[in-house]
Amino acid sequence: MIRLLLSSALMTCALATAPANAEETGVAVFAGGCFWCVESDFDHVKGVTETISGYIGGAADNPTYTSHVANGDREAVEIRYDPAVVTYADLLKTFFRTVNPTDDGGQFCDRGHSYTTAVYALNDEQATQAEAAKAEAEKLLGKNVVTAIEPAATFWPAEDYHQYFYTKSPVRYNYYRRACGRDSEVKSLWGEEANFGLAK
Repeated sequence: MIRLLLSSALMTCALATAPANAEETGVAVFAGGCFWCVESDFDHVKGVTETISGYIGGAADNPTYTSHVANGDREAVEIRYDPAVVTYADLLKTFFRTVNPTDDGGQFCDRGHSYTTAVYALNDEQATQAEAAKAEAEKLLGKNVVTAIEPAATFWPAEDYHQYFYTKSPVRYNYYRRACGRDSEVKSLWGEEANFGLAK
């Protein structure tokens, strides 16, 4: 009985906070190296309602953590957000300032195609905005930005244990993030622009 009442209360809460229709929920897909870190970053952006770690762009369906490298997938995060609170352009600005978009060999300590940066555009408008954000980043950095901008392919959610890994295994996650040098490299590259949009 208690479980039933609790489930009912949670459902009521979810319905009360969910957008009135699907059109009111925006979706962005970014690849920025380790999906644990990208997910953690965007969970700290006001207006983001959900993040899902996964794989995208490979040759075969249903990639897994053990197969995605050979399959040619990138690690990526699907970001759901409230456009009334945060715009796609703002998310792009945050994305570029939380990665090293000049690195064509991976991100930080993670090397190889699976960890390279990319924006997967769901439509022409997103593609246009992504190209503009890329050009802006290139101008600010004074360096060639190599982030790929590609039409979105099928996004395959990663295994459950990867979802919100930073909350499930905080010690392991924080050790990895520090050892990989992600934050220090982003700060060195972007200076005051680093981590735009992230809640402190």
